Amino acid sequence: MVEDDQYRKEIRVVTTTGPTLQRRTVLASAGALWLAAACGHTSNGWKLPAPIAFRVIEHEWVPMRDGVRLSVRLWIPEGITPSPAVLECIPYRKRDLYRAYDDIWGETLASAGVAFARLDVRGTGDSEGAITDEYSEAELEDCVEAIGWLARQSWCNGSVGMRGLSWGGINTLQVAARRPPALKAIMPMGCCDNRYTDDAHFIGGALARANFQWGVLFKSVMAGPPDPAIVGDAWREMWQQRLHATPAILADWLNHQRQDAYWRRGSISEDYASIKIPTYLVSGWDDSYATPVLRLLEKLTAPTKALIGPWGHTYPNLATPSGLNWAYEELRWWRHWLTGERTGIMDESRFRCFMPDKTSSEAGGVPMSGRWIAEPDWPRRYPSRRYVLNEGALGGEPVRGVQIVHRDKGVVGTAKPEWLDRLPAEQSHDDALSTVFDSRPLTEPLELMGAPSARISLTSDKPQANLVLRLCEVRPDGKSWLVTWGVLNLTRRDSMSEPRPLEVDQVHAIDLQLRPIAHRFSAGSRIRLSLCEGWWPQIWPSPETPTFRLASGVSTLDLPFRIPEDVAAPFPIQETRSAAAASSLPVPISPDADGRVRLVTSSPEQAYKVAGADVELSSSREEVCEIVVGDPLSSQWRQTVRSSWRRGDWNCAVEASYELTCDGSAFRLKESLRAWTGGEDVIRLSNEARIPRDHI
Repeated sequence: MVEDDQYRKEIRVVTTTGPTLQRRTVLASAGALWLAAACGHTSNGWKLPAPIAFRVIEHEWVPMRDGVRLSVRLWIPEGITPSPAVLECIPYRKRDLYRAYDDIWGETLASAGVAFARLDVRGTGDSEGAITDEYSEAELEDCVEAIGWLARQSWCNGSVGMRGLSWGGINTLQVAARRPPALKAIMPMGCCDNRYTDDAHFIGGALARANFQWGVLFKSVMAGPPDPAIVGDAWREMWQQRLHATPAILADWLNHQRQDAYWRRGSISEDYASIKIPTYLVSGWDDSYATPVLRLLEKLTAPTKALIGPWGHTYPNLATPSGLNWAYEELRWWRHWLTGERTGIMDESRFRCFMPDKTSSEAGGVPMSGRWIAEPDWPRRYPSRRYVLNEGALGGEPVRGVQIVHRDKGVVGTAKPEWLDRLPAEQSHDDALSTVFDSRPLTEPLELMGAPSARISLTSDKPQANLVLRLCEVRPDGKSWLVTWGVLNLTRRDSMSEPRPLEVDQVHAIDLQLRPIAHRFSAGSRIRLSLCEGWWPQIWPSPETPTFRLASGVSTLDLPFRIPEDVAAPFPIQETRSAAAASSLPVPISPDADGRVRLVTSSPEQAYKVAGADVELSSSREEVCEIVVGDPLSSQWRQTVRSSWRRGDWNCAVEASYELTCDGSAFRLKESLRAWTGGEDVIRLSNEARIPRDHI
């Protein structure tokens, strides 16, 4: 192990200049320009201060209670002592993989008088120990200890904030619930409050492909090697410890198919009152994690704000083609709560969001048209408009006496194959395979704001079934664009923790809430509700394809329409617009001559150098999903991911893969992990499991 004082490297940066590596200088310049632009904005007379000098500590050990040491990278303001600190703790390798992201926020915060600490989760990056699952008790306690460590530093004023996107947003909520004394405010982005229903594993109680896409990537994260430039010769021993500790994580998750104690641990929805500190929630309407933001805004009792923009699963400043100059807003938040400075941020609306004029898919990669709206509180009680599901129509009055029979006409879902991030295709392909209900053309624009809700009265001829609803805007040219959607495994209609089969051929009144959304329907368009049972490959199919029967004029759809404001509220954050980009929407897939639908996704190996760390990274991915029309038991998902790290003689790689198949009563899961260095295997692990289907 290299001694601490041998490599406690410090880099001094004075605004846009300083003795740094070339790549670091570029990022510093970009960050300073961004901050300078934000300085021109005011809110209630408050101005962002001019950038100041700061220093960067490339690595420092943070000791934990059990002797494990975690590696932190620090950006510390100079000339301001003491200053507050903001922590971000994620498993995505601060030394190389996330270095560019960390440089942006480290410079942005530190040059405005707020220190930034980027900590590698235990057992990842350059931190000691091993990681065996998401948001473990050890990880959360590590964060609590790291907050205390930061508060005790001579350069810190004792006040700490915590931020992060995705993993970093989720653990931020969970750490806040533990109430470390020095943690004064948080900013979780793209996060969730319920690990079972809203964190990629199960969608409405149905098994998600995202569970396996994420799981195989997570496996490669758990197995990544530490950098010998930081930890010295001990890197081999540390890597071996990680590799041998890496679990068959997909089997672990698949063994918990209902909302049990495993998923409840760490779910803030179990006790919203546990969070007692100010919280600023951030997401995008195209982000699958937007749903929990509005729930948290409603349930949290501490001072809470929220913002949802026209982007996906990313930071607001990195969003394209429409984003925000987020430095101004985030620094107002931290300086208000961590230094007591009056920035005016709490005098403004609790909730701001973007009201788009069209879906992002329809916009085709150009900056989104629409406007920012403000709500003084949430939930806002707008009157809902009720539509009745008549045969082929969404009507205001019921039309009785007709029975609507639905059976999926093929494999529905390839127009939206991804749960996270990738935008859906135009929906006509999937609509043609579903049962659709269309409104009359709208005579005036309507603004949808909130979560649509449906009550569907149906019978099923099978005890296991899913219900999938898609809400679309159908333009006068006939094109159908996905606005929002909802999924429910009908065996979880009453409880996600205690599933029970459907009573065959008995009428069930199913309540299903679709994902909340803001969307402005145009005059002349139609509102379409599409109903289907399968949504492959997003969710695993039921063992048998059921037939639904609905009585016309009984089922309903409630849409919360917003009353537009007379005068638009001022929006204090500078918007950013990128040049038009070619859209990359999925292409819906039709079956081949044998009735097989095959979806292949691949990313060839791409190598790139990380300046500042002098590391060459590369990664690749191959994924295949297959199913035969009319045979749900033929479904197969499989994926392989590879990652490598190279610097001179240090040449390491990992490969993780899985394959999922099934029969009528059980899943068959294979997962494997291989790691090698210098062309020689370090470890090969494989696991095969037969796991009973628990009403899935």
